[in-house]
Amino acid sequence: MAGQGRENGRDRPGAPAPRPPDRVRNVALVGRAGAGKTTLAEALAAATGAVPRAGRVEDGTTCLDTDEVEVRLQHSVTLHAATVEHDGHRITLFDTPGSPDFLGELRAALRAADAALFVVSAVAGVDAGTVTLWDECAAAGLPRAVVVTQLDRPRADVAEVVRACAAQLGAGVHPVQLVDGGALVSLLEPQPGTPDADRLRAELIEAVIAESEDETLMERYLDGAPIGLPELVADLETAVTRGAFHPVLCVSPLTGLGVDALLDLLVTGFPSPLERPCPPVLRPDGSPAGRVSCDPDGPLVAEVVKTTTDPYLGRISLVRVFSGRLRPDMPVHVSGHGQGHGWSDRHPDHDADERVGAISGALGSVLRPVAECLAGDVCAVARLATAETGDTLSDPERPLVVQPWDLPVPQLPVAVAAASRTDEDRLAAALARLTLEDPIVRVERRTDTGQLLLWCTGDAHAEVLLEHLRARYQVTVATPPVRVALVETLAGPATVTARHVKQSGGHGQYAVVVVEGRPGPPGSGITFDQRVVGGAVPGQFHGSVEKGIRTQAARGVSPDRPLVDVAVTLVDGKAHSVDSSDAAFVAAGALALRELAATAGTRVLEPWCRVEVVVPVDAVGPVLGDLAGRRARVTGSDVGPGREETTVRAEVPERELLDYARALRSLSHGTGRFRREPLGHEPAPAAVAAELQPA
Repeated sequence: MAGQGRENGRDRPGAPAPRPPDRVRNVALVGRAGAGKTTLAEALAAATGAVPRAGRVEDGTTCLDTDEVEVRLQHSVTLHAATVEHDGHRITLFDTPGSPDFLGELRAALRAADAALFVVSAVAGVDAGTVTLWDECAAAGLPRAVVVTQLDRPRADVAEVVRACAAQLGAGVHPVQLVDGGALVSLLEPQPGTPDADRLRAELIEAVIAESEDETLMERYLDGAPIGLPELVADLETAVTRGAFHPVLCVSPLTGLGVDALLDLLVTGFPSPLERPCPPVLRPDGSPAGRVSCDPDGPLVAEVVKTTTDPYLGRISLVRVFSGRLRPDMPVHVSGHGQGHGWSDRHPDHDADERVGAISGALGSVLRPVAECLAGDVCAVARLATAETGDTLSDPERPLVVQPWDLPVPQLPVAVAAASRTDEDRLAAALARLTLEDPIVRVERRTDTGQLLLWCTGDAHAEVLLEHLRARYQVTVATPPVRVALVETLAGPATVTARHVKQSGGHGQYAVVVVEGRPGPPGSGITFDQRVVGGAVPGQFHGSVEKGIRTQAARGVSPDRPLVDVAVTLVDGKAHSVDSSDAAFVAAGALALRELAATAGTRVLEPWCRVEVVVPVDAVGPVLGDLAGRRARVTGSDVGPGREETTVRAEVPERELLDYARALRSLSHGTGRFRREPLGHEPAPAAVAAELQPA
């Protein structure tokens, strides 16, 4: 159980003591799935004494991947944090999922981190997905270093992967180590008799001292004067912090080779929270609140970067403190993002005063109590009843809201249906918890098809959500095919007379209407007008006729297909001084629309979407070919400023987008993305209409 100091049979020491901001490091481990991020984090935890021995991903014994889905899949599917101590510094490692389906977890980690440690496999090397993740970190403005792992694997080619990192990840990527005969060789010190090392060392030194604040250092180096190791290390730290230099190290987590050198880099070469700007903040009413700084004595500004639920402890919030300090039992104000704050509509605004529960240092699912959490640090907070991912914690006397980070928009719909009434009762509560833990998930009840949809980012994301429903919440669900709602419109113009006349003793029902109908422009809906002459239909009944027409259009004249984009004009009719009523003319209006459909005929329409697809330049051809096979109309394209990405604009039937998220992932090797917006309805081919029509 979380919080008891024992996990997988291994005793845990207490959490590192709180440190001032200059002795805190927050580092996100980033890389493709299978690169070895969790294994590296486990090795760092073992080397610092946070765990007695390193666990193994293959055995499901790591301190980070404790979710049942992660143990089964043997890779991370959510963000985990581990706080360790080295050389008097608190280091919080954020282990991020490598699949592009979990980009939201990565962005949460980048928000909480002050630097990124990019993990690259010596076997798999650098691929397009690796470059995409590198660009994601660059867009967040994080300093980065690269660590090459899995050195001891068969087919590992360390030298080639190091060269690929320098070639494909852009300027500023330089190795600071080489592997020679199973040992690490530092390029910061001369290596006699190794020309290749001398060349790499020269490039490394020039890159480091180019960022030096000592303007004479380059002149001394070019004049042949020796540059001392302490000077190089100090300038390396400056270069990394500025984001202009990205050192490449080599580590073998399983043997421990290079682990100590990596820990030394984290505390000497990576920036502290003092060297990173805090995100912008506003007051809850939307007015500017000025900038906050990383000051333990400043106003409290903290942000929930991850929310989980523990079966024993309840809701656990992983919190990054940007300013001030958090203490147990401390009152805080919880501000949720919404349109009222002017930044996000991820969920409605909510503001509440709460009291903080226990504060802990995280080590995966194990919570180790700490006395307080200072500005710049990260902690786990228990029992915040209303706080959700992205919410701000602040002083109740001075509430503030932190600008949220961008979340990817899920584009893969998955229909879910409860297997029984009992499951149906549990499903709503389970979905509420899933959306609490994963703010990317969107739950939609489609009124036009009656289906309940989970909007996911991809197949891996959907698999994890469904597995959590079944295993964690004991909800059995089916996943029927997602239905696309069809509509109809008139096939042509027509004029009809509709008579609603009934006599059954006493007052009867009498209403006669003559209407003209024709197809309306796309997106026009149902429009109603009247050209009645001489009061043949009294004015008080015109609205009743319109109501009947609109009600029948929403119901449709064919099962499950509303009637849309129809222009109807009331031109004549008859009324009775006694038997005419609103109800009679409502019924006549509905009958008139059915008669129009029978006389003019109908045609089936399907929904279309406007789509923007962003892919690397070399994937444009396959993407265009695939869109052509989806009956798309390409309307244009733009090449990005760096000519590395292209945006393709197209109009595509909604039916063809049901599986487009997974198709684009395959076509672009995980690097493409797209967004859509409704465009309207257009005639559906007969074969498509027959296929989409529900049984």
